[in-house]
Parts: sequence; structure tokens; C-alpha cells
Amino acid sequence: MNAKQEERSNPFGMDEACTNCDLCETREQVVHGYGDVDAHFLFVGEMPGDGADETGVPFTGDAAGERLQEILGRLGLNESPPDAEEPEIENAFLTYVTRCRHPERGPTDGEIMTCEPYLNAEIRMINPEILVPIGEGALAEIATEYTTKPAADIDIVADHATTIRGRGFELVPMIRPENQTEEQTEAFVQHFHELMDTDYRQTKGRQGR
Repeated sequence: MNAKQEERSNPFGMDEACTNCDLCETREQVVHGYGDVDAHFLFVGEMPGDGADETGVPFTGDAAGERLQEILGRLGLNESPPDAEEPEIENAFLTYVTRCRHPERGPTDGEIMTCEPYLNAEIRMINPEILVPIGEGALAEIATEYTTKPAADIDIVADHATTIRGRGFELVPMIRPENQTEEQTEAFVQHFHELMDTDYRQTKGRQGR
């Protein structure tokens, strides 16, 4: 982690009392990004789960979060146990398309648009090498913004644990951890290990937005 970085949680000081949409009425708290601001790898989910809504830290506090944290540990990106509520993330940043949870549904298009500046700012400031959209909702948003390939042509199951060339980034889609089979988890870990062993930084000449 950057020696000048004081906090892993919401390191860019984004609004923690946001009331820009109706999700402020259903959440426990706003869940902004968490991790290393110099990260090469940025993992993006669709919206906080019930665990993250309680802890305030993306992908923590529930079984799905623990499974992702375990995957990060296997990749050398998490130095804490999978159930840690404030994991020691290194060279990775965890965030969401939308920052507040609705307990009964996914985010609407309007809510995604309202939160878009938060995600765009994190991506711009971190300037990662690899984007990992987690789940169909995150994949649709990331693919629309950061690839030249039509988002409808990218499938979360078929393209899980593959590398897709983006506009200035490479994308590695991931099925939601709670929906992965053991074989799919192993495929992701293996593919990502292989990616980390390559010169993935050759994608750095990226376009500004």
C-alpha cells in the first residue's frame, strides 16, 4: 500500500452521507471503495451485499465476501483471513457500481447513473491495469464504458476467467463468488495467476475520459 495512504477505507474521501437517490432510505451506510490506491487490479461489484452494508467495507461481512477475500488471498492480494472486516488488501482495490444497498432488488438505471461519478473518479485516480467486473450487472456497466465490444456480446459465464481487451484496460470478468462452482473458482485463480506473471502493464497507454 502507498506509504502516504492513511486509510484503506474510502481513501479519496467521498461523500459518506450521500442522499442523491432513494437508496439512502434503505441502506445502513454508504460503501465506497477500499484498498490500495496504487493498485494494479480493481475489482468492481454491482452493489453492496448485506455484509458490506453492515461493515462499510466492500466484499466483507458475509459468505460471498469471504469467498472473494479467500480468492484474493490465494492471489497474494489479501494478507488477512477471509472473514476480516478490514482486510489488509495490497495491490488491489475493491468497489461497487452503486454504493448503497436495497435489500430486495438490484440498482435501477437511474441509481447507477447517480453513482457513476464515484466509480469514474476511483478508476481515474487509481488508473489500474486490470478491471475485474464481478457479476452481470457490473460487467454490463464496465463493458459499456471501457470496451469497444458490444456489452451484449460479453457473457459473464462464457467469459468468466478470460481476458478481454478494453479501452486502456484489460477486463477479466468474474462470476459472483457465491454463484461460482469450485471449478470456476479454480479457473479464475489459475487464469489470474497466469495474467500476473505476464507483462500486463503494457496496456498503460490508455485514453483519458
